[in-house]
Amino acid sequence: MKVLCDVHISYNVVRLLNMNQIESIHVNDILDGWSTKDRDIALFADANDFIVFTKDADFRNSHFLSQTPKKLIKLSLGNISTKDLLSILTENLEHLRKICFNDCFIVEINPNLISYIIQE
Repeated sequence: MKVLCDVHISYNVVRLLNMNQIESIHVNDILDGWSTKDRDIALFADANDFIVFTKDADFRNSHFLSQTPKKLIKLSLGNISTKDLLSILTENLEHLRKICFNDCFIVEINPNLISYIIQE
């Protein structure tokens, strides 16, 4: 499982994932950093087998319209603290690990629900 965190995801998430043996990088550290276009992020993720971790609905739309990025975790939590986000992720890491072995999927994390669609 490899995760590419989008620009609006805290570096604390990257650290949490790495501490839990999940290879994670932040978009600010690759390509054109914070100014990298969504399409380039998705193409990089697909080419290197990363899961895009984002708050950006554009990635969700792109996933459904053109199946890129192939692997997506979309946060739909509103304006929550990083501490609360880290807590939600910690509580659900094992569940996410199980889903993330599929070739094409979207996971949406909402305040009271984690939903997912696995595509063939």
